[in-house]
Amino acid sequence: MIILDTCAIIYDALDPKQLSKKAQQCIEQYGKENLLYCSDISLWEIAMLIQKKRIDPGIETEAFLELILESRRLQVINITSKIAAFSAEEAWMKHFDPADRIIAATTIVHQGKLVTCDKKLQQVTDLHVIW
Repeated sequence: MIILDTCAIIYDALDPKQLSKKAQQCIEQYGKENLLYCSDISLWEIAMLIQKKRIDPGIETEAFLELILESRRLQVINITSKIAAFSAEEAWMKHFDPADRIIAATTIVHQGKLVTCDKKLQQVTDLHVIW
C-alpha cells in the first residue's frame, strides 16, 4: 500500500517536477494499479492551504480536491479509533504536527509506505518512506 503525504499530493497535482524521481515512479506505477491512498486529513490540509492562499490551484477548493481524487483514483483512508489512539502515543514519534502524526500512524497501522518529502517524517522509526 502506498500512501501519499500532503506534500506529495500537492506536488503531483501542481508541480510534478518537485517530486523525486523515485516518488514519481512510485506514483505512476501504483497509480496504474489503483493502489494509491491518502489520509483524510490530507484533504483538510490542502483545503486549509488554499484558504490561506499558500497554494492556488486555479479552481474552487472542493473541485480541486475532487480532481485530485479522480485523476489518480486516490483512495481516502479515514481516521479510525486505532489510528487516532496510535497517533496520540508520544513514544514512537516526537513530531508534534497533528496532521503528520495522523498520516504517519495511518501508514504504520496499514503497513504501507509513505511518499513524502518531509524530513521529520523520514526520521520516524518504523515508518517506511519513499522519496
